[in-house]
Amino acid sequence: MYKLLDTINNPADLKNIPRQELPELAAEIRRFLIETVAQTGGHLASNLGAVELSIALHYCFDSPADKLIWDVGHQAYTHKILTGRRDSFHTQRQYQGISGFPKRSESPHDAFGAGHSSTSISAGLGMAAAQDLKESGNRAIAVIGDGSLTGGMAYEALNQAGHLKKNLIVVLNDNEMSIAKNVGAFSSFVSRKMTGSDFRKLKKEMQGLLESIPAIGKDILHFARRAENSLKGFLTPGMLFEALGFDYVGPIPGHDLPQLLEVFENVKGIEGPVLVHVMTTKGKGYQPAEENPDVFHGVGPFDVATGKTTGGKPGAASYTGVFGAALVKLAEEDEKIIAITAAMPDGTGLTPFAKRFPERFFDVGIAEQHGLTFAAGLAADGFRPVAAIYSTFLQRAYDQIFHDVCLQKLPVTMALDRAGLVGDDGPTHHGTFDLSYLRHLPEITLMAPKDENELQHMLKTAIYAGRPVALRYPRGAGYGIPLDQELQALEIGRGELLSQGDDLAIVAIGATVYPALEAAKLLEAKGIRATVVNARFVKPLDRELILGVARQTGCIITVEENALQGGFGSAILELLADEGMTGVRVKRIGIPDRYIEQGPQPRLRANLGLDGTGIAATAEAFLTAKGQSALSLVK
Repeated sequence: MYKLLDTINNPADLKNIPRQELPELAAEIRRFLIETVAQTGGHLASNLGAVELSIALHYCFDSPADKLIWDVGHQAYTHKILTGRRDSFHTQRQYQGISGFPKRSESPHDAFGAGHSSTSISAGLGMAAAQDLKESGNRAIAVIGDGSLTGGMAYEALNQAGHLKKNLIVVLNDNEMSIAKNVGAFSSFVSRKMTGSDFRKLKKEMQGLLESIPAIGKDILHFARRAENSLKGFLTPGMLFEALGFDYVGPIPGHDLPQLLEVFENVKGIEGPVLVHVMTTKGKGYQPAEENPDVFHGVGPFDVATGKTTGGKPGAASYTGVFGAALVKLAEEDEKIIAITAAMPDGTGLTPFAKRFPERFFDVGIAEQHGLTFAAGLAADGFRPVAAIYSTFLQRAYDQIFHDVCLQKLPVTMALDRAGLVGDDGPTHHGTFDLSYLRHLPEITLMAPKDENELQHMLKTAIYAGRPVALRYPRGAGYGIPLDQELQALEIGRGELLSQGDDLAIVAIGATVYPALEAAKLLEAKGIRATVVNARFVKPLDRELILGVARQTGCIITVEENALQGGFGSAILELLADEGMTGVRVKRIGIPDRYIEQGPQPRLRANLGLDGTGIAATAEAFLTAKGQSALSLVK
């Protein structure tokens, strides 16, 4: 099916292909990507835009001796295909398949893992320093998207790289900036000539000659350097990078393989940090993806001919959609409500808000740290900001939550989308730590809804709590629960008793409440009567309710889609210990002390015992481990 691609099992095979045939290889890879991702889903648009860039990098450099770092990792599909994973590529993002991101344990060619952004320059600089210490002569190449360059960590690394002067190559894969074709073409010509060995040799000789002129040589050299920098600054957008100590090359067209190959061969000979600015088109070569790059950034299975997604069935509204609609409804009544996202307006459900209230919507870019302090500033001046950020990405703003939100008791609502197990994106994206990393912070209120209707009431509760609040909810569809039209603020710290039984109590939080109810029905069929509690709040806990069911049953099962260390179950144990109720038997069900790989959410939950069947089995085994007599320890 693929005349050239089928011959490539590693980068060495790629180098055997004549340069004039590389454009044909690029076309084959695009066809392979489209046909495969149409079946599996995945990040398509960004990878279609990086095909020629990936080919050129592997053609000019020697991975894994030369270190290729991809940022964000969802642009690395062609890299994976060229490094021995073509035949297994159909398993990417599938259960027990290869990852959708670079993964060090998967291949020696994956120099650094990256599921989030703005890390590649820091990692690349570390590797460049390591290569220097080892005197290996190998290069570190950090490929960073223009979106990732909005993260502050990238600029911290650029600043340090310019200071250290290590042999680091940064490739800026730019698919958003608008640069006129004539300027881009001319500046790419200038950059290719300025990086050529003859030009660099001449430049060095001229520098020596000017410096040797008595009295005025240094002044002439200073003027020449200023003239060169002014010319390059006028012709290219590279002034910032030059100021940071980088040799700037570009912008160059990212789908022109001859130019890419020439530039990369040239920059290999430059000492010190270099930034190569490459202009690419997101979705290149597939019209639906070029016309709708946001839709095809992360897409499910689709029909290649039409670009329309397949397999989707109408069903319950998603938690994300309910959150977005509820926020619009509340904002219509209160002009002080502000929405903030970190480059994810669609993913967090804020696109309708942005269209309805553009003046009250802020996308801070991939800059979660800035986003939280920005929200704190708004709150300090009387507004009600809602920062909607994926659970796993909010981890980046931990220090800001501590210092800028909680310490100052500012009323910022943190809406944690994708809390719990997210599915196909795997361990970099599972939001399984937020209860643990937020619970111990003073002043914070932490809550999770059992369903989509409770979510919208909790959103109103959070916005008007007058204090820092984190509201976590899962990825995917709700339960089809009818949505109340009138939103009510819940009593903070008050849980909900859903069923009563004397044998044990299942105390669940968030997405685990309905599985807990299912488990209670399964246990009832075996003669075991279970109390089920929807805790609603992790902080503050409903002490009265939880201690009451503990006294009644003497046996508690806690259930959470969060790490067991420091999570909801730990909070229950602390409560019982503080009350001296050490005789109550407690079993915690949650995420064990390991990273969870990718897979469908239902399958992962079943594997971890977080579905109704698993909870019931754990409860039954726990009850029978020491016999029913254990139930009479505390009454």
